[in-house]
Amino acid sequence: MKRMIDFLLVVFLAAFTLQAQDKVTRSVLELGRTDNRTMEHADYIARNIGGRIVGSHMLHHAEDWVAGQFRSWGLEVIVQEAVTIGVGFDRGPWSGRMLSEDGMVLHFGTPAYTAGTRGPQKGRVYLEPKTQREFDRVKGALKGAWVLLETGPASGLAIDASAKADSTRAALLEKGEEGSILFYRQMVEAGVLGFIRPAKAPMQVLYNRAMCFDLTMDNLPKACDILLDEHQFEIIRRKVVDRQIFELEFDIRNHFFPGPMKYHNILGVIRGSKYPDEYVMMGSHLDAYDIATGSTDDGQGVCVTMEAARLLAASGAKPKRSIMFCIWTGEEYGLLGSKYFVEHKTVPWNKISNYFNRDGGPLAAVSVTVPPAMYDDFVKVCEPLTDYNPEIPFTVNKREGEPQPRPTRAGGSDHAYFAMNGIPAISFRESDVFGYDFNYRDIWHTEDDLYDHLIPAYMEHSAVVQAVTAYGLANLDHLLSREGLYR
Repeated sequence: MKRMIDFLLVVFLAAFTLQAQDKVTRSVLELGRTDNRTMEHADYIARNIGGRIVGSHMLHHAEDWVAGQFRSWGLEVIVQEAVTIGVGFDRGPWSGRMLSEDGMVLHFGTPAYTAGTRGPQKGRVYLEPKTQREFDRVKGALKGAWVLLETGPASGLAIDASAKADSTRAALLEKGEEGSILFYRQMVEAGVLGFIRPAKAPMQVLYNRAMCFDLTMDNLPKACDILLDEHQFEIIRRKVVDRQIFELEFDIRNHFFPGPMKYHNILGVIRGSKYPDEYVMMGSHLDAYDIATGSTDDGQGVCVTMEAARLLAASGAKPKRSIMFCIWTGEEYGLLGSKYFVEHKTVPWNKISNYFNRDGGPLAAVSVTVPPAMYDDFVKVCEPLTDYNPEIPFTVNKREGEPQPRPTRAGGSDHAYFAMNGIPAISFRESDVFGYDFNYRDIWHTEDDLYDHLIPAYMEHSAVVQAVTAYGLANLDHLLSREGLYR
């Protein structure tokens, strides 16, 4: 009799748990349709905060905002210091114009952690000297001048003005070499206002990769580093070649200030009721280049991740294992936040069921492809999504063929260090289902990474997909199998 009672009790508890799980899932699906706030988060992060470069006060603002939102929804919040940079950098307005009879407003940007002007500064324009003879001919005229560097379209990174680069250039000059930027240090010492390089539009404008972590308030850049629309660059270059008399004026408010500046991963947790030390994880990176507002890279990912958290919290989710929502820092500077998290074993590697990364554009999550050992589990947990949105059908696919080798080098995005260490980092395939002609290359690290390029229908859909899938995996009686994950 006791065995029968125990059996019936187990059946009752299992049925009650399943009913509760279904109730949460139904609530997530309903809220996803009727009260989806993904774009509210996007509006704030893009239009109120904007660019969030490592070193800036705006990235601190963004961290505080994310942590505050997580707390307001009832999540446990972990703030993990992951990045320190010695000198801070904030960007103010910038403007420029050509002063001549056929003058024009200039279309340009400057990499983060490069020099600004001290108010509007105007000066003559010269082509860079590429030989010692050319340098000797113009060195007296360079003080207070702008110099055109004929380098071809710029990559978006700052000119390498490090001591190592200076040494390399000096060695080339010692050998009698000729070429672009070889006289960089000599021109700075001659007193140039700055250097101008051509750039394709929409312009990629990145940062001072070679020096930003080595700067102090005593060795700040002195000469501006300007990336100018290549069409305007050619007009100006032609005028210089023709020896026309004109000036350029720039007003660039790039501000340095003493650090150290510390940045953090913001980790929101819905703690598991049965397996609190096991995790299903999802994440996106908060830092963004500041030439625009970082709306797509990766504001959209942050907003989808946050809304998945809000939907689950608002639905009363109490999963068996913990769900962690990871808002990473320092991705653009080398995956620094996620690298810190993984390498410091913030969560034991063998306790992570899967990490879902979102950093590929404001597209719709339409499918997931998994190893055979995971297939049945994913089919089960994603079943509520099959008819959720008929216009954006969702499918689970079984991977065919041999598994890929485990990656040995980091790259791409914040999934990298998980995968390198054998942790499942399967992500959703995303698609431009309705044909809105989205091209990630148009906004990737460019001045066009703006709120207007976001696609609400896709982002709102993806938040629901991530919430339902994470919740389902967190309620399995086991972690996902790693059999056949990597070769």
